[in-house]
Amino acid sequence: MKILLVGEYSRLHNSLKEGLQELGHEVYILGHTDGFKNYPVDFPIKKKWDTGLLKKIKVGVYSLLGFDISSYCTYLQFKKNKAQFTGFDVVQLINENSFYCQYYFEKKILQFLFENNAKTFLLSAGNDYLNVKYCFENPNFKSAVQPYLAGKIDGKSFENVLKYSTKSFEKLHRFVYSNIQGSIATDLDYHLPLLQNSKYLGLIPNPINVRKLAFQPLIIIDKIIIFHGINRANYLKKGNDLFEKALVQIQEKYPDKVKIIIAENVPYANYINSYNAAHIVLDQVYSYDQGYNALEAMAKGKVVFTGADPEFVKHYNLTEKVAINALPDVDYLVNELSFLIENHDEIIAIGKRAKAFIEKEHNYLKIADHYLEVWKKN
Repeated sequence: MKILLVGEYSRLHNSLKEGLQELGHEVYILGHTDGFKNYPVDFPIKKKWDTGLLKKIKVGVYSLLGFDISSYCTYLQFKKNKAQFTGFDVVQLINENSFYCQYYFEKKILQFLFENNAKTFLLSAGNDYLNVKYCFENPNFKSAVQPYLAGKIDGKSFENVLKYSTKSFEKLHRFVYSNIQGSIATDLDYHLPLLQNSKYLGLIPNPINVRKLAFQPLIIIDKIIIFHGINRANYLKKGNDLFEKALVQIQEKYPDKVKIIIAENVPYANYINSYNAAHIVLDQVYSYDQGYNALEAMAKGKVVFTGADPEFVKHYNLTEKVAINALPDVDYLVNELSFLIENHDEIIAIGKRAKAFIEKEHNYLKIADHYLEVWKKN
């Protein structure tokens, strides 16, 4: 099969591409490299007019005329190379707004892809119209909407989530769903809101290329090393403020027993090796399941604080912990960290189980095969 994967913001599509290629398929990725993360993309789209004076001019033009220069530049880049984006057996969009354009230009790009390729599928792997709608209608559902509703995040900082609630994005959502063969969720955070949707094809776990992530059994000689990676743009959405407060208490409580490493806004190629020495990795608190960073850390055998709610345990029929279920509660986080610091054997055991879980449920070849099965059926 000839496959075009559109969009990349977690390495999901790169790992899927690697799996599909090993199974004998021709695969390309089209999209942005996601800023400082700089993921590999076969057909890169550069986001223009996005910094300095040009950004100020762009904002002014948009305020006056409702015209987004960055969207227009993205459309021109796509249009220039459009001949390369035809004749695919499968096109898969990572999001309803994969090109980050306003409605008019996003629709023009998508219309071309829909009309010039055999099948198109949509991933629910991040914020989209249905997911955001569900989170606002169900405020007790664990998500980044919770800190916003609690007043911790202002409207401007939450704009990249709130935009999916606007009329133009509802319109884009309806256009996308009227043209796709179906949608696929990548974890429980996106699976649960889609259960009643007629175009939902089910959950396919994130693919992890275990061959690229060296497992080293955790050895504790002196201090417990805790790693906290921060993406400043998602600081409050991931609960990094709560992790930082917990770490202050842990440092005071165990000054001679822990070493804390903090990395901020690190390119992916550096980030993936920045926590190699760590025993514990702090990921996020507002989720039911693991995101991509958590899964890769688990593949390396780390003990990860992330989404591991009862729904996750039930879905995978787990009898022992493969990760620590992080909750938006500083005292709880301190207690969970304290238990691990005082029980080294538990750290080593969870690390081994985490690695085994990734190999069983997230192996990129198994997941690539699952995608092929779904694409062929629909």
